[in-house]
Amino acid sequence: MLDVLITGATLLDGSGRPGRRADVGVRDGRIAVVGDVEEPAAETIDADGLVVTPGFVDPHTHYDAQLFWDPTAAASSLHGVTTVMAGNCGFTLAPLAERDADYTRQMMAKVEGMPLPALERGVPWNWSSFAEYLGRLEGQVGINVGFLVGHCAVRRNVMGADAVGNEATDDQVAAMVGLLHECLEAGGMGFSTTLSFTHSDGDGEPVASRWASRDEVLALCATTRDHEGTTLEYVTDGCLRGFRPDEVELMAAMTLAARRTLNWNVLTVDAHEPERYRSQLAANEHAAAAGGRSIALTMPVLVEMNMSFKNYCALFMLPDWAAVMNLPIPERMEKLRDPQVRQHLNERGRSRDAGVFARLTSWGRYKIGDTYSAANEGLKGQAVADIARARGQDPFDTLLDVVLEDDLATVLWPLPTDDDGGSWELRREAWARDDVLLGGSDAGAHLDRMCGAPYTTQFLADCLRGRQLVPVERAVQLITSLPAAMFGLRDRGRVQEGYHADLVLLDASTVGARDASLVEDLPGGSGRLFAGSVGIERVLVNGRSIVVDGKAKGDTPGSVLRSGRDTATVPVPAGP
Repeated sequence: MLDVLITGATLLDGSGRPGRRADVGVRDGRIAVVGDVEEPAAETIDADGLVVTPGFVDPHTHYDAQLFWDPTAAASSLHGVTTVMAGNCGFTLAPLAERDADYTRQMMAKVEGMPLPALERGVPWNWSSFAEYLGRLEGQVGINVGFLVGHCAVRRNVMGADAVGNEATDDQVAAMVGLLHECLEAGGMGFSTTLSFTHSDGDGEPVASRWASRDEVLALCATTRDHEGTTLEYVTDGCLRGFRPDEVELMAAMTLAARRTLNWNVLTVDAHEPERYRSQLAANEHAAAAGGRSIALTMPVLVEMNMSFKNYCALFMLPDWAAVMNLPIPERMEKLRDPQVRQHLNERGRSRDAGVFARLTSWGRYKIGDTYSAANEGLKGQAVADIARARGQDPFDTLLDVVLEDDLATVLWPLPTDDDGGSWELRREAWARDDVLLGGSDAGAHLDRMCGAPYTTQFLADCLRGRQLVPVERAVQLITSLPAAMFGLRDRGRVQEGYHADLVLLDASTVGARDASLVEDLPGGSGRLFAGSVGIERVLVNGRSIVVDGKAKGDTPGSVLRSGRDTATVPVPAGP
């Protein structure tokens, strides 16, 4: 007897082939039969009028902490995501020396926007090794989750406080290599690192991995080649302003040292800056010509991100802005009232040094969100350009006057500059490449600033009822079998006999995402942006339902994925 039988659905199996009517039978957590099924089942689900797909795979999340207080990862699983990769950008919570717990909490609060009270109250911090960390989550998660091993954690574990501000000695590099071997043997899915100037710790210093030499990075990458089913992940400044020649060479060297695929975050697509787009893809082409494999992650939707002059956000990364934005709030406000400071910040923000962040300086294109003073009553929902026109002011002065009235707490929503036909056509072109992969939600990070987790349902809605840039069967393939294949996930990403029963039942006529809103449900009372789903009727993980009628059940049938056991090595050519 089957455990579950889904009848009458239209099957999009993840292969990219057109849909067909098929039943799907599940036994012992795996897909037992696909087709016309007569076998009885303990539970039969009538899916007439619905579509059944593989569970969606999100290749770039930061659920490392959130899973302890939200084991179902509801922000993603409500949108059909059944498998995620965490431990990205060089940031993981293990390995962890007891002396470094507070530093790690402060760093994650700053660099990944995880509220400090939630980290302090919602995470047990009762492990030291990577194996112990994985063990704390084993049997406690609602989705399948794999964890890369973060460079910053390995470096801090070996070097302590000296990890910031210093290159490692040969002995320290050897110790890091040994520790990384231990983490990968425990099931780490690969190695992640960042050299991006945007990544600073709780003290405002460059994170540990940014102090690493090229030789250190390559030695750690090479470690992964001794472990089955591992991969590399990298964050660089190239996504912000185009790659420098030395970055292109490093990326190729990383994948060659490891003989593993390198995925990097994130390809930015803007028809107004086609040179940056082309240079990013050229880095992949250079790695391939050298005999390696480099893949760019890119999002198939525009993820809105709010800003604030009070709390850390991308505005702090504009050239010369940190000196003002990192001041205590009273001093910051005083500076922002100074006409000369305003002029300097505006000029530097619009300069070539700002790279992709210069798009944040279209001040008139900010929409006012929540306000907190009588002076700003009625401004919510208005564009700064319209307010400035009514006041006879420059948009930047208007924006600063508004936020100062709220003691800098005003919520600001920058309207996207890349929501034009040319940019979407470039995205369609990128999605057709085999060195571009959809993903990059950052789910679990920047919790009160952005809401990328719903990208799967937003993308499907756009393909079904919006721009329709790709057929729906291709859209499903892009978010299921292709990311599963990049990580070498065994028996996941397809609706196929013998595969794990990670399945989504959806209504193609309504599937989508609700508007994001701020909910204050984190440990310690902190807030996060959250968007529910529409048209996701049921989500199964390893054969058990975790979402029914768009609501999370709270069950935890997910697996903590481990390299080798749950992944196979994805071949990379032996050389040019």
